[in-house]
Parts: sequence; C-alpha cells; structure tokens
Amino acid sequence: MLVSPSANRVYAGAAAALTVAELGVLGETVLAGRLGDARPEEVAGVGYVTFDGDLDAAGLARIANLSTAFALFERTANEAFRPVPLDLLDCLDDDLLTILKYQGKTNELFTKLLVNVTVLASHSAGRMLTHRLRVLDPLCGRGTTLNQVLMYGWHASGVDRSAKDFDAYAAFLRRWLEEKRLKHTATVAKLRRDGHTLGRRLDVELATSKERWAAGDTITVSAAHADTRATAEVFGAGSLDAVVTDAPYGVQHGSHGDGGSLHRRPLELLAEALPGWVRVLRPGGTVGIAVNLRTCPRDRALGLLADAGLEPRDTPAYRGFEHRVDRVIVRDIVVGVKGRAAD
Repeated sequence: MLVSPSANRVYAGAAAALTVAELGVLGETVLAGRLGDARPEEVAGVGYVTFDGDLDAAGLARIANLSTAFALFERTANEAFRPVPLDLLDCLDDDLLTILKYQGKTNELFTKLLVNVTVLASHSAGRMLTHRLRVLDPLCGRGTTLNQVLMYGWHASGVDRSAKDFDAYAAFLRRWLEEKRLKHTATVAKLRRDGHTLGRRLDVELATSKERWAAGDTITVSAAHADTRATAEVFGAGSLDAVVTDAPYGVQHGSHGDGGSLHRRPLELLAEALPGWVRVLRPGGTVGIAVNLRTCPRDRALGLLADAGLEPRDTPAYRGFEHRVDRVIVRDIVVGVKGRAAD
C-alpha cells in the first residue's frame, strides 16, 4: 500500500505507523485470520506499508477504505507491482472534507481513521460496506466528522455548544449542496424537549443522484446546537451505531461548562457526558474518542469508558495509535463497546 500524502508534515511522519495499527484492528475484527502482520517497507526509495493477506473482493474493499490508502499493489512472484483497484465507499466529492479551513480543524485523514477504528470495533462492522450506518459526533464543531460520515454514505448526527460553529456548519453544508446541485432539503428550527428549549437543530436530507432522490434512497444529517451532556435528550435511546469524537485537548481547545464558560478539563467533561452518549447507542455500538494523553491519560480515559458501562478495547491492536500532534499534544484513540445486555 502506498500511503496517502498529508498536508500536515507531522501527521505524514506518523502515517505509516498509524496505517500498520489500523490494519491491526482490521486483522482483529472483520478480517480475523485473513490478514498477516503489516510493516513499513521501502522499495526503490519510496515508503510503503506491506502485508500478506488471503482477501476476496470484500476484503480488498476493506483495505481500500483504510484512512491512508492512496494506491494498492499486489507484489508478484518476480517482484513486480500489479495495481489493485480501490473500491471506495466515498459517494460525494472529496472537497466536502477539504474545502473548509479553520483553526483547530482535525486532520481529515485522522478523522477517517477515528471513524474506521470505532466502527470496526462495533457489532455493525460487518455492515460497513453495505448499509447506511448512523454515527454521532457529540462534540462536532464545524463538522469534519459529520462530513466524513456523509462521504461514506452514512447518516450523520452531531451536537455542539458553540452557536458560531453550528451556524458555520449549517451555512457551509447548504451552500455546498446547492453548488453541487444535489437534491436536498435543509431546515433549522428550535430544539425543544418537555416544554423547554435546548437550542436549535439542523436537519438535512440529501441524495447522491436524482434517481436515488426519486426512489427515497436518501442520507440524513441532524446537527444540534446544544450541550453535549443533553445528547440523550436530543437523540433517541438505542438509535445509533457509533459515537465518534475528538475530545477537547485542554490546550488549544476547551470545553464549555455551565453558563457558557470555558474550562480545560476534558476528563471532567467526558465523565459528565459519556452516560448520555452510551444511552443513544444500540447494543453492540461503540464509542471512539481521540484524546490528548497529556491532559487525558489513556488508563484514565479507558476507566471512564468502563464506568459508563462500556467494554474497553485495549488489545495490542488498539494500542498503536499514539502519535505527536505538536509540542503539547500527544494524541491517542480509546474505544469501548456497549454490551448486548446493556440494552
């Protein structure tokens, strides 16, 4: 596999190791027993990630949708490289992910990695290629995760406390859909529960073609301007396949407390919000969180997942995602699964 180049120099330096880790999760979940150990390898001065595998068309499609997959080759007996087509889930133009630029935006390749690793740990992993899953980002900001979910053709849901970010995402998505001439509806309305206003809600329905729109084969986006701790009041219990989010790092990013004040205690925020996130998950659903290890140590984060009733995933396959973002951020991924008995 030729790893996708990244505009972020630091992330590009970690991309091969993160690809090996993502392949490890694939090999422990949907491709168990069919994928050999992966390793970085240099061929003619170019870096690749190589692995052995007994893969059918579905297995190759799993590989094709790795976060960093740029080109895939089969190495023949005489050491020649035979190109292998990439069967991508992507159903929309990729500028949906790349066109929006703002301070604090999460790297698009890492966002895709976080979505993949979280969903692969869920009981919905076998349906990734064939069904429209439902994924929530309860700290969605300006929608990078939501847009990656849309790229896959899945239903996207989000919550964010910032009115500025909510308005920016609503405006961007509506403008993008209009420019692409995609059939859609988009509305913003007050979000009310039990007689009181929680905030506002953006609801979008779209289709990738006129034919799909006519057939009712649509994709939905539901984004709420509300406190993430009210997630269970916004979305129905047991309605989502996965919760995927990039937690506040406690450095450049913060989290909003009561009264709209900004605090920098991501562990406190997660402890308060996780019960609501777990409630909206289906049994077998997963929570995947990107954390800054300097302010949210891995063992503490895994403990919070367990306290919320999730089964943490902490096998070697899930321990390869630690990487440096900058001088004060060392990022990792923690994943927990909602057991069947928790329904």
